[in-house]
Amino acid sequence: MAKNNQHVVPSGDGNWGVRGAGNQRLTRRTNTQREAIEIAKEIAKNQNSEVVIHRPTGQIRDKDSYGNDPNPPKDKKH
Repeated sequence: MAKNNQHVVPSGDGNWGVRGAGNQRLTRRTNTQREAIEIAKEIAKNQNSEVVIHRPTGQIRDKDSYGNDPNPPKDKKH
């Protein structure tokens, strides 16, 4: 499922962006992380892929799958 994953990343100017896995350029730029997460979720749902949410430091904070996940999470956060 890694090919079409959408990453929510800091854009370096205090804003946030959505970037497809392996891409250098942002797909979308937003003012808040929340906006970027919502956009990434819609893209991931359409592509049956995963959203990878990063912290302002770049470290991965969370992941959500929107497709046929062979290893579904055991937590019940959603």
